[in-house]
Amino acid sequence: MLEGESYLYKEGYRLIAGTDEAGRGPLAGPLFVAAVVFPEGYKNPDLDDSKKLTAHKRELLFETIKKDALDYAIISFTPEEVDRLDPYHASREGMKKALSKLRFDIAVTDAMPLDGVDYPYINVIKADAKYLAVAAASILAKVSRDRYMNELDVKYPQYGFASNKGYGTKDHLLALERHGPIKGVHRFSYKPVKDSFQMKIDLF
Repeated sequence: MLEGESYLYKEGYRLIAGTDEAGRGPLAGPLFVAAVVFPEGYKNPDLDDSKKLTAHKRELLFETIKKDALDYAIISFTPEEVDRLDPYHASREGMKKALSKLRFDIAVTDAMPLDGVDYPYINVIKADAKYLAVAAASILAKVSRDRYMNELDVKYPQYGFASNKGYGTKDHLLALERHGPIKGVHRFSYKPVKDSFQMKIDLF
């Protein structure tokens, strides 16, 4: 059971928002960020860091979180926006944007400092393995992104997005070499994508 919130309840906070992202490292697809606020004292023994859960379990919890949360927000940045901002700053701006849609007393981020905000927050290393609201946000972001990548897989089956989710796996890198990157799908500021694009140019 994740019980990071219990300390904040003792400090007098009642509405605790957790926020996390999915997709900072992949070569393709959007970056998704979510934020969640649960009712005070909410407990769910099934909630955990999204990376520790099976895809099926995440899908089930996705619906549970949306039903049980007092409020939640899911936002995304396109590959072009990630290229422009860089993945770190896109994650930070995404967390601030998601949190701006919620009402809360304090926010918890997964090791991400927030600048220029006028509300209390803490950034905690591995917060998604300690705070229910952050774990929930990680699941909302991860499932949303995985669903998007599955849709891309139908549209561009040659890249295997359903299995690699846009990460730089061997098969994805081979597909990039063979077919080149796709504008609006791949992140052209990332070296493997940039290299494959240059390779295609050099062939002509």
